[in-house]
Amino acid sequence: MKIKEYIVETYNEMMHNVSWPTWKELQSNTIVVVVASVLFSVSIFVMDFVFGITGDSGSTWRGLVGMIYNMF
Repeated sequence: MKIKEYIVETYNEMMHNVSWPTWKELQSNTIVVVVASVLFSVSIFVMDFVFGITGDSGSTWRGLVGMIYNMF
C-alpha cells in the first residue's frame, strides 16, 4: 500500500506542483548549456596546447611554454 501511495503522491506532485519550462525556455536553456560546454572545452584545449602534456612515453611536444623555454 505504501508503494501505491508513493506513486500516486509522486504523480500528483509532478502534475500539479512542479512548474515545467515552456518549449522556448527549454530551447534557450539548452543553447546556453551547449555554448558554455563548448567554451569550457575550448579553454581546456588551449591550456593543454599552451602548457603541453607529457605522457610516460616522453612525447616531444611540451607546449608553447616548453618550446619557448627550449629556445633560450
